[in-house]
Amino acid sequence: MTLDLILITGMSGSGKSVALNALEDAGYYCVDNLPPELLDAFIALQKAQRARRVAVAIDVRSGVSLPSLPQQLAGLRHEGIALRSLFLDSTSEALVRRFSETRRRHPLSRQEGRVDAPEQERALIQAIELERELLADLRDGADVIDTSLIRPAQLRTYIKALLDAPQRQLTLVFQSFAFKRGLPLDADYVFDVRMLPNPHYVAHLRPLTGRDTPVIDWLREHAEVARMYADIEQFLGHWLDALANDHRSYVTVAIGCTGGQHRSVFLVEQLARAFGERWAALKRHRELDGE
Repeated sequence: MTLDLILITGMSGSGKSVALNALEDAGYYCVDNLPPELLDAFIALQKAQRARRVAVAIDVRSGVSLPSLPQQLAGLRHEGIALRSLFLDSTSEALVRRFSETRRRHPLSRQEGRVDAPEQERALIQAIELERELLADLRDGADVIDTSLIRPAQLRTYIKALLDAPQRQLTLVFQSFAFKRGLPLDADYVFDVRMLPNPHYVAHLRPLTGRDTPVIDWLREHAEVARMYADIEQFLGHWLDALANDHRSYVTVAIGCTGGQHRSVFLVEQLARAFGERWAALKRHRELDGE
């Protein structure tokens, strides 16, 4: 019996507790803040108990033992463990806001006593930057989800979609977004489609989205849209086999327009449908999913 193991890691304040709760609801036995020194023994115990699905959260609180974790994970994969590593990320701005709202201390914060607000924020930013450095090796090769602009309900939906995707096959995530709200941190490739004709300036199309038939029909009438679709499709079609052969399990393709409502949504829907015939293809609409 193969053990299905999911490692949850990432930035403090990025939603690891939400992810663990989603996995627990999906039937995983979940453990938070497990020291890396105990990981091998914990896996051996779960295998002896014939457990099938286990999720473990390990983060910067593990301290000095954290650098050894990537090597441990490679060893578990070599033993045949079906391991999927999920890294939750957020912008520093979003993390500062969350820590300020909850009044919680960052795990790497060393401030003692009462300090003024500007000094406290500077110390928090320094702690966040240090955490990024410490977790850089774990982020590489993991399935990354940017939680900066999404709600807990969206994160739970994304986690569920990942669980449903085949683990031993390259998974493509096509994500629409609005440039005005910032680039997604989890994107491997970003395509800017703001130069395409914009349905926003057509009165009866403005309240609709790229999933609605009138918008779809309108965009299909423009040759520039077809050329952009063909260029993205050709690029991905050329390189996906190479990515899969390089043992990549997860690739996020972000497509952005001004508002994340029409053009990027349309292209994500069309590309996910086309590539879903061969690969595991998921789709996310950062702005629409949050409404």
